[in-house]
Amino acid sequence: MSEVITLLEVSEDGESYLREPLQERGYTVHSFAERLDDIDFDEIKETTVLVPFINSEVTAEVMDVLPNLRLISTRSTGFDHIDVAAARERDIVVTNVPSYGENTVAEHTFALILALSRQLYPSLQRTDGLNFSPQGLEGFDLHGKTIGIVGTGNIGAHVARMAHGFGMRIQAYDLSPDEELAERYDIAYCSLEDVLQTSDIVTLHVPHNEHTHHMVNTENISYLKQGTYIINTARGGLIQTKALIQGLREGSVAGAGLDVLEEECNITDEAEVLTDEYLQRCNVETVLQGHVLIKDPRVLVTPHNAFNSTEAKQRIWDTTIENITGFCEGGDDLPLVTE
Repeated sequence: MSEVITLLEVSEDGESYLREPLQERGYTVHSFAERLDDIDFDEIKETTVLVPFINSEVTAEVMDVLPNLRLISTRSTGFDHIDVAAARERDIVVTNVPSYGENTVAEHTFALILALSRQLYPSLQRTDGLNFSPQGLEGFDLHGKTIGIVGTGNIGAHVARMAHGFGMRIQAYDLSPDEELAERYDIAYCSLEDVLQTSDIVTLHVPHNEHTHHMVNTENISYLKQGTYIINTARGGLIQTKALIQGLREGSVAGAGLDVLEEECNITDEAEVLTDEYLQRCNVETVLQGHVLIKDPRVLVTPHNAFNSTEAKQRIWDTTIENITGFCEGGDDLPLVTE
């Protein structure tokens, strides 16, 4: 049977890049700009290879209505939108893109840090109104400040390299400290509590799972010294939203740069929040707390865009093609997701 590949949440440029090499191999390709929840499953019931992105929840129920499904190849590093245990029970292979954007996301991290440290957004707002007074726009130097990096994998390592270039003091928390990295960039590994207590800037670079969910929460947000900045370009669930609001209110958090929110449900119409479907899909309380953050002038929120560079997208597409063709043609060198 020829492979039937279904691409989800795919842009026009991504669709054209992926379709040609897959069709050249004789595969049937269906593509949708929508996420999985918005698609009629009758249209994709023959799917053997599902290629989702981060907003498509691939649950056990989804797998049960796709009887021919053999591979889930997500176009992301994170895989918390996939029920990996359910896939394993059904002998469905799960692959991801483990290292497409370590420098890309790290660069976005520092874009947020610099925007906060140099009052970039209020400066732009002021000059947009033809006001060129620098009064009240005093920033601070990164040189000599302490950055706490939570997670020193591929992305965190690039953040450390950049921080070292700025002349920052670097400390980090990781369950598996990278001693070579520590020696190269003079990193002091310590506990999460110590990172929170002594850093001027805390930046998160760990996957979201049951162990990291709300790793910054209402209990430990008080550990932060007054005036700390928090950056999150990883996953929204790492920070308990009401804890961040609490930190901003009490002053332990001076500002935040967020590329992700704990609840990222899109509201296309205000009336949508009154529907049963929306209430089942989204935590309304957390959505509203997220809107409080978005409106706070001390918080910069970007739309889950840290990965989005020309080069990173091409690496995602190339790896996705390799994952699909490798699986379908019997390759054994695949980035398998097993947990």
